[in-house]
Amino acid sequence: MKTEALARASVRALTPYQSARRLGGKGDVWLNANEYPCAVEFTLTQQTLNRYPECQPTALIERYAAYAGVKPGQVVVSRGADEGIELFIRAFCEPGQDAVLYCPPTYGMYSVSAETTGVECRTAPTLSDWQLDLAAIEQRLDGVKVVFVCSPNNPTGQLINPDALRALLEMTRDRAIVVIDEAYIEFCPQATLAGWLNDYPHLAILRTLSKAFALAGLRCGFTLANEEVINLLLKVIAPYPLSTPVADIAAQALSPAGIEAMRARVAETIENRRLLVDGLKAINDVEQVFTSETNYVLARFVDSGRLFKSLWDRGIILRDQSKQTSLSGCLRITVGTRAECLRVLDALRDQEGQ
Repeated sequence: MKTEALARASVRALTPYQSARRLGGKGDVWLNANEYPCAVEFTLTQQTLNRYPECQPTALIERYAAYAGVKPGQVVVSRGADEGIELFIRAFCEPGQDAVLYCPPTYGMYSVSAETTGVECRTAPTLSDWQLDLAAIEQRLDGVKVVFVCSPNNPTGQLINPDALRALLEMTRDRAIVVIDEAYIEFCPQATLAGWLNDYPHLAILRTLSKAFALAGLRCGFTLANEEVINLLLKVIAPYPLSTPVADIAAQALSPAGIEAMRARVAETIENRRLLVDGLKAINDVEQVFTSETNYVLARFVDSGRLFKSLWDRGIILRDQSKQTSLSGCLRITVGTRAECLRVLDALRDQEGQ
């Protein structure tokens, strides 16, 4: 018997999430993973690697709670926000019985995490403007235990209408957990739902240090929720989710100086985003540039496949989103350094008329 035959049927049939690194490429301008383009230096201060780390490091939890404006008991830290997604599915969904719901086009890990645990995936595709189709969601809610909504949404870049989010939270009260993925909230902090937690006991929020904090390689994420939900997540989280160096560096990033540096990076990124958007709008092969509240820009091109390949061959790696629901012809471009943004624009101009 082949060992593959021993695996669960759902896993054998699963297509893994196509992360930027899995897709590969040999470029020198990496604009496909929504990372900050420059490394940030840290010095390790904890030398107790002979001991197991705390499950939920106190200093780190307290600093993130202060940063997010919540109580320490409303915070869980995990191996990236991706682990947070899995925690909700494991804590609230019975395999083969319950379902999760998400609204494509959106982040691909919601479905992958559900499928790997044998939990049904349901979709309620967004409206033409990529806002929530509340009627479609309501029709599909029976048996749904967790609803995932990304705002700002990846890969489209826009915020979800807060009135629609309130309507969703009212619709799901006593029925399902609503998880709002705020991975990009540092680029539009006024839009966070953290202040809504007291009003909605079934609301949860995912956060990360991977984007504006420039720590994608650290794999450190947070979940904000009411204490009852947090206590359930702590029942299913790994005993040592964060290594000591990760907790050490993350705490430094959340110091007053670290937060100030993050906000300076956000301002720089927004300025470079403006340069990129203005340049894209002046290129003939660009049909539309969509509004972004993030560190990336989604644009629709006349011949996206040709342009993607052409830039790939020149060492500029973008993210092709054309196979996602309603995103035909769309490429997602991470906002890099000013020089990288100019290189993308120059490469696209070189292709005009070809």
